[in-house]
Amino acid sequence: MNPQIHSKAREKIVAGAMQEVANELRLIELADFVAFIRLDSLASISDIVESAAELYFMPGTLRLGHGCEAYVTWTDNPRIVLDLELRPRGATVYFSLSLSAHDAGVEVGYVSFDQPSDCPEANTRFLAETLEHSRIRKSRSAA
Repeated sequence: MNPQIHSKAREKIVAGAMQEVANELRLIELADFVAFIRLDSLASISDIVESAAELYFMPGTLRLGHGCEAYVTWTDNPRIVLDLELRPRGATVYFSLSLSAHDAGVEVGYVSFDQPSDCPEANTRFLAETLEHSRIRKSRSAA
């Protein structure tokens, strides 16, 4: 998929939103990810993604897209790549989340807006706002 003009700014927004979820996903044993991927058990991967997302996003905001890959070789560090969809109100982000032992990366493939503006910067601001509204934040208790 060819990246859109504003992909870098939007990747930064998505990466910020996904940081906690990526950390949560890295708690899953690598062997489990590899087994589910190799056995084509996408339902199991989907359950893992939804369980990690429910701590940080409103229900239905994050889900597994159309696939995932396990890059496990004798010479390189293992890496899991998940095709994901973020669906905050008014937008859909199709992206890949790459997970390795100590870091994660996001590559946005496409962003679709239900009611796009003619101004790409306005669309990017809308994406940041709608993602923030779809987040679950811990409330501070009164002391």
